[in-house]
Amino acid sequence: MSFKQSDYYTTAQRAIEQVPGFRSAWQKFIKHTILFQRSESLAMNYGRNIAQIALHFGKVPHHVEIEDIKTYLYNKAVHERKSEGYFRQTVYGLRYWYRLFDQEANAIQLPPIRKKKSLPAVLSRQECRALFKAPPLLKHRFLLAFGYSSGLRMNELRMLKCADVDVDRMQIHVRMGKCNRDRYVPLSRIIADKLPLYHREFQIQTYLFEGKTPGQPMGRRSIAYIIAQALAKTNIVKKVSMHTLRHSYATHLLEDGVDIYSIQRLLGHSDIQNTITYLHIARLRPLPGHSPLDTLYGRIPSCDCGQGA
Repeated sequence: MSFKQSDYYTTAQRAIEQVPGFRSAWQKFIKHTILFQRSESLAMNYGRNIAQIALHFGKVPHHVEIEDIKTYLYNKAVHERKSEGYFRQTVYGLRYWYRLFDQEANAIQLPPIRKKKSLPAVLSRQECRALFKAPPLLKHRFLLAFGYSSGLRMNELRMLKCADVDVDRMQIHVRMGKCNRDRYVPLSRIIADKLPLYHREFQIQTYLFEGKTPGQPMGRRSIAYIIAQALAKTNIVKKVSMHTLRHSYATHLLEDGVDIYSIQRLLGHSDIQNTITYLHIARLRPLPGHSPLDTLYGRIPSCDCGQGA
């Protein structure tokens, strides 16, 4: 885990230098996240917000009165109008931190985070085609199409190595996905046909999508910028991110007739409830009830079966 290269490192370093006791507490936090194989994004989001709290109070968070912490959270939410994502990550980070330092009583006094049951934005097939052809650069067009074609998360796409794309077996090896689980997803035939041109054009070394530094993966902000620039060239009014392409991938597969359990496996969901969300989005054609004897011998039932007196 490359903590020093993460964008929260400057904030954490300031806290280490300025806040008494934070250095040893931070080392314990890093040691715990590594030993228990927490994701880098967890360490980044929790660590940055914890370091900001330490800098604000001038002491390690578990030495701050819980009521002062609640006031801090209130000011962030009401007066500074921080995003819901920021507030959620700060509360989750504090709970993680308190439990790390055996302060369960403080952890349970933090405000509850209620999950909203809003449905994710999904692009239509026409919108996908418009988005993929919008970037002027081949590399950017290929990146967007690849992301949709495989349903990968942002970090999974960034960290995908050339060796993980197996054209012979027509599959992609997704290594160390969420919760550090590997999985395989099918490789698109269109993507496989374009890969030789992509390799010749960009002479990539290690990662399939490298940034300006050869041999290093493209940054999250660079990918977000590519999406934003492509979106500006279309008539799409929805908010679009790499995760929107992942949602679209799952929804379109469901509409194509792929069963929900296969989609769960392809997405790498540990809980089927996360995948069932797409049943509320997909436009599915209802199939009539019928006898399996008919389909056994190729008699496909029509949609008006059982209609009439």
